[in-house]
Amino acid sequence: MTMPDVAREAGVSAMTVSYTFGRPERVAEATRRRVLEAAERLGYPGPHPGARSLRRGRTATLGVVLGEHLTYAFDDPQATQFLAGISTVCVEHELGLTLIPVTGGPQDAARVREAAVDAVVLWTTVDHDPVLDAVLRRGLPAVVHGGPARSGLGLVAIDDRAAAMAVGTAAFTGARAPAVLSFPLDRARRPAVRQGVDPDSAPFSVTRHRLRGYAEAAAGLGLEWGRVPVVVLARTDRAEAEAAALRLLGEGSGVDAVAAMSDELALGVLRAADRLGIAVPSELAVTGWDDGPAAAAAGLTTIAQSLREQGELCARSVVEPGSAPTRASPPWRLVRRTSTRPGHPA
Repeated sequence: MTMPDVAREAGVSAMTVSYTFGRPERVAEATRRRVLEAAERLGYPGPHPGARSLRRGRTATLGVVLGEHLTYAFDDPQATQFLAGISTVCVEHELGLTLIPVTGGPQDAARVREAAVDAVVLWTTVDHDPVLDAVLRRGLPAVVHGGPARSGLGLVAIDDRAAAMAVGTAAFTGARAPAVLSFPLDRARRPAVRQGVDPDSAPFSVTRHRLRGYAEAAAGLGLEWGRVPVVVLARTDRAEAEAAALRLLGEGSGVDAVAAMSDELALGVLRAADRLGIAVPSELAVTGWDDGPAAAAAGLTTIAQSLREQGELCARSVVEPGSAPTRASPPWRLVRRTSTRPGHPA
């Protein structure tokens, strides 16, 4: 059924049908009722929302390019906080929210090009992701969270390098054989254990900056970064971190400190240490990143940042031009708790 079909059934013009659905205040009540009754008899649901959006030149929808499998948005506590911050702005402005998952496949750029959205927030991605080019070509207001920095796109990112140096120092003080539990180093998400990873080899800017900070922390304590094992995970969840830590901390490994790139990973390390009977922090120091509620309960030394506030800042920068900076470095702080040895530098 089409609009002209309804017009013939109701005995009115197609323009009257259009006004009935799109601008009902311009149609007399009796006429409007006749049109709606005709539409119901014919099974006509009304104009396609995509067509309305095309005429208006906007969709009233904010797109979030997730850079992860869709389940990540609901499984990862910090991802849900980030999306909650974005949703706050969407509610204020009566906007819809569309999640656009991209995972490094050949259809990623096309999916972003075709998304019916007015502005875009991108979760951290690799330096030369074609999705960045696709967003730039669309000319929509867009911001990247975490990096990489790209001309023409906004950026909201903490100083990951400085934060990693601070929390790495807390983790490695008093240690003889430290290790790092890392996010994936590439889009292929290949798990690995590497000695002294060159930070510049990481295409994800967040991972790269954190590795640099950890390396500088190790050097500042007289530890040789080239001998520090970096355990690269395929997924950033607690279960995989626990399994990796069980292997890392196995009998005779000597590892006595682990700096993990998220609280979820650090909590997996703590669970593995408990299963192996390793005392924290006397035998093993552990640090995380994000300072979620579970971190405080576990006594985890970590980096505190608000992903919710960062999500809100990202959304405002594209929804409210001029009200939020296009380049912003939100605050962070080191939170010292009982998972690290006392006496580390302030």
